[in-house]
Order: sequence, then C-alpha cells, then structure tokens
Amino acid sequence: MRHSIHIAALESIDSAAGQFLEETRGRKLIAFYAPMGAGKTTFITAVCRALGVDGDAVSSPTFSIVNEYRLPDGEPVFHFDFYRINRLAEALDIGFYDYIDSGSLCLMEWPENIEELLPEETLRVSISVLPDGSRTLSWEDR
Repeated sequence: MRHSIHIAALESIDSAAGQFLEETRGRKLIAFYAPMGAGKTTFITAVCRALGVDGDAVSSPTFSIVNEYRLPDGEPVFHFDFYRINRLAEALDIGFYDYIDSGSLCLMEWPENIEELLPEETLRVSISVLPDGSRTLSWEDR
C-alpha cells in the first residue's frame, strides 16, 4: 500500500510528524531519501519532538555520522547522516549493525550511500519538494 503525507508549510510539520508516527507505528528502521535542502533533518527533528525528545538536542549528525537521543522513558533513538560516507566500511566501523539490531528507532539520512547494508525491512521514505515549496513524504509498505 502506498502512503503519502503532504506538508504544505513548515507550520504543519509537527502535525505531519505525528501522522507519520501513527502510520509507521512499529517500524524501527526508517531511511529518508531526498535531495539536499529538502528537509530531512527538519522532519526528523519534528519526529523526535513528537516522540518527546528534547527538540534542542536534535541536530544533524553530519560530522559524527550518528547522534543518540533519549525518549522520556530512556529508550534511545539513533539519527544517522551518511552524507559523508565514501565506503561501506566506514558505516561498519561505527558499529552500524549493532545500532540497527538494537531494536531502537533508527532514523537515517542519505541512506543511498549505504544501500547495500540496509535490511529488507527498512522503511524507505522519499521526501519530494514541490514547485510551491511544500513537501510530500511517500512510502510503500512491503
């Protein structure tokens, strides 16, 4: 089944994040595909905020590759940015499989750089930027 969520403006991103979490409930591995500047980090920040993570704690892990946030119950959420990954070995060196096998929520930016490492159950979400500046998130259940 195909899903999509339209985000007309930044003011509606929190609502879209809540809807996204409802529609993807139970999914732990989520990969976001989008061009530079499409709002991957902004949307992941909204998702984390909806989960109860301190919004000020969320930032792009571009230089560290992975950031760890905590839900109110102490459960970790892992936020990856694979933009600077040039070789699959770099993802393996940070313990990528340990993270994705942890059972914790893993939110990934630039997953195309490690596509070969992603398990089949990874939810692949595309973010499209429309001419009017709005965004559409879309994904398919497998």
